[in-house]
Amino acid sequence: MTEHRVRFAAIFDAEVRRQNDRFRAAAAIRPGEDVLDVGCGTGESTREAAAAGANALGVDVSEQAIAKARELGGAAFEVADAQAHPFPAGAFDVVLSRFGAMFFPDPPAAFANLARALRPGGRLVLLVWQTRDRNEWYSVLHDAVAPGSTPPPPGPHFSLGDPDATRALLDGAGFTDVVFTEVAEPVCYGPDAATACEFALGLLDVKQLLDHGDEQSVARLRDAFAAHETPEGVLLDSRTWLVTARVSRA
Repeated sequence: MTEHRVRFAAIFDAEVRRQNDRFRAAAAIRPGEDVLDVGCGTGESTREAAAAGANALGVDVSEQAIAKARELGGAAFEVADAQAHPFPAGAFDVVLSRFGAMFFPDPPAAFANLARALRPGGRLVLLVWQTRDRNEWYSVLHDAVAPGSTPPPPGPHFSLGDPDATRALLDGAGFTDVVFTEVAEPVCYGPDAATACEFALGLLDVKQLLDHGDEQSVARLRDAFAAHETPEGVLLDSRTWLVTARVSRA
């Protein structure tokens, strides 16, 4: 997946352009702030924080993604597992994560570590998928690739989609003022059906579904994307949460 993430870096970023506009606005990065971007991938959200005048550090467990981020430049990047990395206590004003925080193997430990890394009153801003049943893009993939089959269990990328469970998780890690704001915007899988199909075939969800599909699966997937082509690209409905929180000022 990492190689696919790097190869299609531009499409991954364009896929969530509308969601990212809302994410950037919610983060409201100010000049001079110290910002940690968790699971930064190839670094777009880190570079945007730096462009706003912040001292921005992007971290990711993928060496390939960080190598690409450093090649693109515009901010500081480091290979690090944010769940366990010994960030200096109280080093950051803001912790960001755009579709990265869902993948922690031990979420309570990870968010407690991030809370320690924030200064009193520091902000946490997450962009995460809502539950799988709320995302049309998954049903389009499933119905095209493996129609009639039972979907596999939801992957970790949906792990923060339940607001009650996520609120309890953040409360337990030391965060307060947890707010969920729904973002109902489509995702873009590429400029046309052919590109969208090539992009989708490298996604974990599609790889899992292909195990239940048949030799016609790819053709059906291409047809499904063709049915969703618009002048703005292949658009599929989605639901995400903008999650904001703070650590106590005391």
